[in-house]
Parts: sequence; C-alpha cells; structure tokens
Amino acid sequence: MSYICDINKVKMNKIIENYISERINEFNSITDERKEILSELTDYIRKNNDKDKNLIFICTHNSRRSHMGQLWSQVAAHYYRINNINCFSGGTEETAFNERSVRALKKAGFDIIKTTENDNPVYMVSFQDGTSQIQAFSKKYNHEFNPQENFVAIMTCSQADDDCPVVIGASKKIAITYDDPKIADGTPEEESKYDERSKQIACEMLYVFSMV
Repeated sequence: MSYICDINKVKMNKIIENYISERINEFNSITDERKEILSELTDYIRKNNDKDKNLIFICTHNSRRSHMGQLWSQVAAHYYRINNINCFSGGTEETAFNERSVRALKKAGFDIIKTTENDNPVYMVSFQDGTSQIQAFSKKYNHEFNPQENFVAIMTCSQADDDCPVVIGASKKIAITYDDPKIADGTPEEESKYDERSKQIACEMLYVFSMV
C-alpha cells in the first residue's frame, strides 16, 4: 500500500511543522561533499516530474535508518508540494521496526500506532491532521508490499550497499549512507543518538526536496 494524499488539502500537525522549521535552519550545516551526494537524488526527482516516482530506502535490517529515510522523504515531498512521490523501505533481511526508532520519530511529531503484537509488528504512521497513513513494518526490499520495478534504490547503510551491488528491478541505485544509531543501544547516549540520526535524515531529505 503506497502513501496517497492530496497535499493541497491536508495539513501537517504543529509538532512536526516546528521540527521541519528547525531542520531547514540547519541546511547550512550540510557539507558541500554531502550536498553533492544528495544532488543525485534531487536530479532524479526533478527529471520527468509529472510522473510517479517510487523511492525504496534500503538498509540491512529495515529497522532504523531505512524507515527514517522513507518517512522523512514522504514528509519532505508533502512539505514542498511535490506530487507523485511514493516512499517505501526494505532490508536485505527482515527483522522489526526498532522501538527506539519509533520513539525518536514520535518525539519529532509522527503519530505512530502499533496495530499488531508479534516479533515484527505493523505500525500505522501519520504526520497530518487527517486520516492518511503509512503502513510501516520490517520487510525485505523485494517484498510484495514494495514496487518490483521502476523504483530508485536508496542505500542508507554501507553494508546493504556492499551486499547489493545490483538491486533487481531498480532503475537507479543511489548510496546515501548514515551511521547506525544501534551503536548506542543500551548506553546513556541511546536516546540522543537516535534523535541525532532522525534530525540528520530529516534535514537531508528536506534539503533534497527543497532543491527539486
């Protein structure tokens, strides 16, 4: 199920609007080297802007960075009123949408509700004062839930990028990798590390779409 919404009619909630404003104020903190990496995604989105574009954010376990990439890129497309953007996520393995990532995204303003109780729960995610929702759960990138062809594979971790030199069905593969907040699990820095990663991914995805 892809994300569908009329961006001209549905408003974001105030918490996430404020979070977005803070991240936009951080655009100057993105290095020129990083901007060059991000420009590859901007250029792809800019081309044939009247056509649907499917973006699949891929990391090893589809538990942290790939979900953040999916959700923040969908927010950024909405914020900059760029239509025909459908965002997904997947992994080279299936695990679970990590609860620490869920907490960080809730703090940022997402409304996230767990709808199943199992080892790989399904969450319904919204960032709007409306009913449009994104279904989030861990899955392999080629799961039937995701597009099987004509999509951009955005590799959010170096391990997944190395493990998948070719992503079957992808029309383009782009490496936009992030440090794994998992390194702080179980430490006093855990919460701050997940918040840091959410902020970085939000800032960079907003920057990408601001340049379209």
